[in-house]
Amino acid sequence: MDEKSGKSEGEEGIQELSQITLRPIELSDADDLMVWATDEKVTRFCLWETYTSKEQALDYIKNVAIPHPWLRVICIENHAIGAISVTPFSGFDRCRGELGYVLAHKYWGKGIVTRAVKMVVNTIFNEWPHLERLQAVVNVENKGSQRVLEKAGFEKEGVLKKYVVLKGKTVDVVMFSFLGNYPRVD
Repeated sequence: MDEKSGKSEGEEGIQELSQITLRPIELSDADDLMVWATDEKVTRFCLWETYTSKEQALDYIKNVAIPHPWLRVICIENHAIGAISVTPFSGFDRCRGELGYVLAHKYWGKGIVTRAVKMVVNTIFNEWPHLERLQAVVNVENKGSQRVLEKAGFEKEGVLKKYVVLKGKTVDVVMFSFLGNYPRVD
């Protein structure tokens, strides 16, 4: 029981889930971004290196995140606690997009990313009518992220051997997909 709120941990988690919003990232989110971008527990499975300065965060927000075709911060009470993105493919691959997400360690295990992924699934196929497939690749060792995608209705398609370079090492990943013509998830 949380002494301040008088709520159990489960009740607090349910309340947080109902307060989750997604919005475009802003320069004012740099301090919030630093919470997860400097945490090696969080960045362990990210393709990018752990941040060491606020300048890196500002540079990322200005030059990557704001111009990104579809990137949102995951918020509770407009406070950025993570980010989620869909990166479109082009040319003959234009029917698919790649999902990616990150969340501050403090919020792991509360269903927040699962909720955010479901929110994206329920909107992205309408926003991008050409999209037929949303996919995500997850390091085989990242069991938590695999559970997120399964709970959000993604199908596990298989393991891709030696698929990406992560922190200087080539690793295996699990491919997940959600097809646009399938029913949406709650």
